[in-house]
Amino acid sequence: MPDQSLILWIVGAICTVTGLSGLLLPVVPGAPILFLGLLLGAWAEDFRYIGIWTLLILAGMAALTYVVEFAASILGVKKFGGSRRAMAGAVLGGIVGIFVGIPGILLGPFVGAVIGELSQQRSLDQVSRAGFGTVVGLAIGVAGKLAIGIAMIGLFVLVRLV
Repeated sequence: MPDQSLILWIVGAICTVTGLSGLLLPVVPGAPILFLGLLLGAWAEDFRYIGIWTLLILAGMAALTYVVEFAASILGVKKFGGSRRAMAGAVLGGIVGIFVGIPGILLGPFVGAVIGELSQQRSLDQVSRAGFGTVVGLAIGVAGKLAIGIAMIGLFVLVRLV
């Protein structure tokens, strides 16, 4: 194995592990780093086993993690009786939270949903339910992202070995 190939495999493995953990940690952009790790693994073997179609599928799966995260937050709010404003607030809170750091990422959707409910002069019970629904949605979103990340690695290994 040439030196370049070994270096690509090592960096690819580090990126894959970092990306997978980043799907759980809000600070690390997990899906792009995971995809980069798998791309480096494919490059290490000059794309002999992992070709363009597999890479496109892996890129689509990485993008899907973001859709799952936002959809889970919105559905969590909706399931617990939140209004459309609470759902919009959860999305906006999540977007704003990205720029604030870990506390913003964790609390942004919750605060956004609460503000959305308060803007409609809902009761404290309804407001708290919408906020709780956002937290439940976030937890489900993290589980979904992790499942997609593991499936990305599984697809890579399957295509590589078959």
